[in-house]
Amino acid sequence: MNLLTPIAVLMLASLPCAAATYYVDATRGSDTNPGNAITAPWKTLAKANTTDFKPGDRILLRATSVWHEQLAPRSSGSSAVPIVFDRYGEGPLPRLEGDGTIEDVVLLRNVQQIEVHNLEITNHAASPAVRRGVHIVLDNFGTAQHIVVAGLYIHDVTGTNEKKDNGGIIFSTNGSVTPSRFDDLRIEDNIVWRVDRSAIAGQSYHWPRNHWFPSLHVVIRGNYVDDIGGDGIVPWATDGALVEYNIARNCNRRANSFNAGIWQWSTDNTLLQFNEAAFTHDTHDGEGFDSDYNSRGTVFQYNYSHDNEGGFMLICSPGQRNPAQNIGNTGTIVRRNISHNDRTRIFHISAVEHTLVEENAIYVGPNLDVQMVLASNWSGWTDDALFSKNRFYVDGVARYGHASASHPDGTYDIAAGWAPAKGIVFSGNQYFGKQLDRPNDPAGTVAAAPPPIDRDWQGPQFDPAHPEDFAAFMLRHKIWLTALMASEFGPITKNR
Repeated sequence: MNLLTPIAVLMLASLPCAAATYYVDATRGSDTNPGNAITAPWKTLAKANTTDFKPGDRILLRATSVWHEQLAPRSSGSSAVPIVFDRYGEGPLPRLEGDGTIEDVVLLRNVQQIEVHNLEITNHAASPAVRRGVHIVLDNFGTAQHIVVAGLYIHDVTGTNEKKDNGGIIFSTNGSVTPSRFDDLRIEDNIVWRVDRSAIAGQSYHWPRNHWFPSLHVVIRGNYVDDIGGDGIVPWATDGALVEYNIARNCNRRANSFNAGIWQWSTDNTLLQFNEAAFTHDTHDGEGFDSDYNSRGTVFQYNYSHDNEGGFMLICSPGQRNPAQNIGNTGTIVRRNISHNDRTRIFHISAVEHTLVEENAIYVGPNLDVQMVLASNWSGWTDDALFSKNRFYVDGVARYGHASASHPDGTYDIAAGWAPAKGIVFSGNQYFGKQLDRPNDPAGTVAAAPPPIDRDWQGPQFDPAHPEDFAAFMLRHKIWLTALMASEFGPITKNR
């Protein structure tokens, strides 16, 4: 009789069970099948939802299949081998339709070490209500590691524009008993089209500083969002989030409230770079980009903003606040970005501190009359903002000053000078064209008209009705955007 030594027993116990692959086919499958062979697939997502999977297992949904039910797995993988949901077969992506009767078509609740790839998701209804394509939620869970949602095609989600926490992809953390956060959350290469209210957005119990437990290693990269009721892309309650190579077009179309293209709220050390925000609607905010409050150390660099009705960049915080919850907005850096034909106001600063705006290129087209820099009152005024080495090319009219009146549509009248704001300094900027109430800038240079500048402003286009073209489009867009930035600023440097 062969006896195992204690060491051998421990070694065997430490080996993971062999991972399995399961198949789900809405047309040819049966839930009485074992599911672990392509010739004997399951039929329903409910079967996958009630199965306990092991680390490394792969659950593959057949291309061309359609389900009218929720995907809500209950198992987690391990640090070495996550559980992966993906597609198999040829043809259109597997499609999950919520039909307006399911609040969250894909629900990842209190799971970790899990990935979801390559699905089409809809949730259309006749009237609005709280609905989502994907909801990634931690509820008094602790720290969840490695969650990936990638390659999803989410469209036609009839959410409500009365609430921000619904729409395309929502990630949320609730931790009133057990503090909860994500560590390594990746939202990459997704299309989010025709949804209300938010395209990709966070929510968190931990946004106030007296509940502060930020998510870590959050990456939002390479997503395309278009025709959005409210906000485009908005991380919440994160430290060190990276938001890059995303495209947000036609946001704030239906909410009739304060929304922007790409922005962060209640975060530390967020880096937003190589994003495009365009055609944001309305002047209730309506900017392409926004650095919002309860945040510090936010960096915007190498982003392209154009044709946004509300302008390029909002940097804001309420001046009167409870510091136990809201630390304001301090240390924002906006550098080496391009704004082309943005409307209304280019830079809007309100009650923020220690802000640096440097080496940006601003192009104001003919027949446009914009507030180039507007300082406004949000229960307080800005203190310490430096505008340095920017280039203001104006073929229309640009104005500088502080808000003398506000209007219900979100716009402001402007008057010369900065008071009662303090410490707004301009140094070494270049001014071309008609600049009214141009600020004092002893090191600046002034020219009567902009020089002729040749740029490819439009770049490649994409029709989200044809998701099969997405990967090739995003590659072309990345090459084009990098070339645009290099033509404007020279060699790219990605330092924070």
